[in-house]
Amino acid sequence: MFIRRESFSEYLRFYPVVSTLIAINVLIHILSWIPLLGLYIFNYGVGANFLIAEGEWWRFITPMFLHGGMMHLLFNMFSLFLFGPELERLTGKVRFITVYALSGIFATIATYFLQPPSYLHVGASGAIFGVFGAYGALLYYGGRALPQLRQILLPILVISVIMTFLTPNVNATAHIAGLITGFIIGLGFFHPKRIVSWRK
Repeated sequence: MFIRRESFSEYLRFYPVVSTLIAINVLIHILSWIPLLGLYIFNYGVGANFLIAEGEWWRFITPMFLHGGMMHLLFNMFSLFLFGPELERLTGKVRFITVYALSGIFATIATYFLQPPSYLHVGASGAIFGVFGAYGALLYYGGRALPQLRQILLPILVISVIMTFLTPNVNATAHIAGLITGFIIGLGFFHPKRIVSWRK
C-alpha cells in the first residue's frame, strides 16, 4: 500500500497532485537559497501570528510551502511521497486537494488562535497530518473489514501523534489541527453511501 514501485514517469502520471505539491515545495525551497530573494520569500510567507492579526491573511496559506531547512523539507516531502499517492488514488484529485489544502489552512488557523502573537511557523506537516487524518477516517469505516489496512495504518497514526509531542521545535497545534481536519473531511469522503455514489 505504501511501497512505491512505480518508475519516475509512472509516479508523475499516476499521482499528478502529489507530484505537483512536491515540486512546488522543492522549487520554493531552492528559491529560498538565493540571496535577497530567499529572505523576501521567507519574510512574506512565514506564519507570523502578529502579522496575520494586522491583516496579512495570505499567511494562513503560505507557511504550507515553506520549510525551516533541508531536513525539514526532506522529512515532509518523503512523507507526502510515501503516503499521498494512495489517498490520491482512493479519493481522486479534487478530493485529495481538498483534504490537503483545508487541513493545512485549518492547521494555520488553529496556530493563530492557540499560540501567542509572536509565534512563527513554517512547514507542510499540518497538511500532511490531514492526509493521515483522512486515512484515520478510512480506518473508522473499514478497519474491521480490512484488518491488513488497520495493521499498517494504526501504528503509523499513533507513532506520528506521539512523535509530535516528543520532537522539539514542532508545531504540535498544527499537527493535531491538521489531523482532526483531515479526519472530519475523510468521514464525509469515505462514508459508505458516498463511496457507492462514486461508483455509479
